[in-house]
Amino acid sequence: MAGPSEKNLLKPGVYYLQGNQACAEGAITAGCRVYAGYPITPASEIMEHAALRLPQVGGRFIQMEDEISSASVLLGASWAGAKAMTATSSPGFSLMQEVISFAIMTETPLVIVDVQRPGPGQGYITTSQEDVMQARWGHHGEGSIIALSPASVQEMFDFTIEAFNLAEQWRTPVLVMAEETVAHMREPLTIPPQDQIKVVNRKKPQDLGISPEEFLPYGHAMVPPMANWGEGYNVNHVSLVHHEDGNVTKYNRDIHLDSVSRIQQKIEGNTDHIARVETRFLEGCRHLVICYGSVSRTAVEAVMEARQERGIDLAFLRLVTLWPFPEKKLREIVRDVDTVFVPEMNLGMMKHPITEALRDRCNRIVPIPTLGALHSPEMILSKIYEELK
Repeated sequence: MAGPSEKNLLKPGVYYLQGNQACAEGAITAGCRVYAGYPITPASEIMEHAALRLPQVGGRFIQMEDEISSASVLLGASWAGAKAMTATSSPGFSLMQEVISFAIMTETPLVIVDVQRPGPGQGYITTSQEDVMQARWGHHGEGSIIALSPASVQEMFDFTIEAFNLAEQWRTPVLVMAEETVAHMREPLTIPPQDQIKVVNRKKPQDLGISPEEFLPYGHAMVPPMANWGEGYNVNHVSLVHHEDGNVTKYNRDIHLDSVSRIQQKIEGNTDHIARVETRFLEGCRHLVICYGSVSRTAVEAVMEARQERGIDLAFLRLVTLWPFPEKKLREIVRDVDTVFVPEMNLGMMKHPITEALRDRCNRIVPIPTLGALHSPEMILSKIYEELK
């Protein structure tokens, strides 16, 4: 959004913010101008900061009566042309799954931040990575998802911008799978000049020279251009299986397969372009730690100490993107190792796709679980030393 609102963006510089505040600022920087939310610990500060800041940049904030309605607001806002976001924690994330499925089928760009806390049920209000499988498989039906896993206050800002960019580029809901650890952490946040921040906006039919008479709401490309309500284009916003023109009355099984397969393949078929990993000490390693989110902070310390203090040939790999899962990248990077350690703040969820990806690339995979608390480097080292003694 141009004009007077831009003067209220954070100026370039270094700030000392909480992760939740950095997330809200990242959304605003990416162009988010609609936030609908419902408070829940430990995500409430995102909503509180959005309530303060969005009016300052010409945006709109609304508190809804529950999590389902909060997520539903994003659908209408996005189809009216706005970038929209909400944030929640694990119990509320469960309630948003119907909207996520609806948004996948209608190819609606939006961003949902899940600051994970332990479960099941209300569980507790400490830190967790127990929603990572729900992020991929929680919604009903087929259809892939994009999910990012930040590990610092800086990444809460950067990854929220990236989430909006991915949502706009691929016309899909995108999840930021944060944890209480990083959400409530306070660290320096560097805001670069605005012209150094990449901001992606959706393709519109008028940008491509497609007239209203020629426009197909779900046609023209693997990722269709998206028309806004009120701009003269026919917009069939429907989550039933549909033809390219949005028609749902001429159903047949071929159309069903084609429609849903395209939605699936636009994400899974572009995993190499979407998914990112980070590595250290990988060349010729015999053992490997694979982690994600805030666990990567203590895991990398453990890896460096094991190498320095005991000379263990141990490498580090971080999943920046959880979904789509970067199986091909893992198989290209990891060729022949003995032991893979997987520390997670759950009882071993991402261990499963990691095991499948590295099924013939390692001898064994060792989970390092914890519930309700972040691993210390000593906890990770203890398991590594026990297994490699």
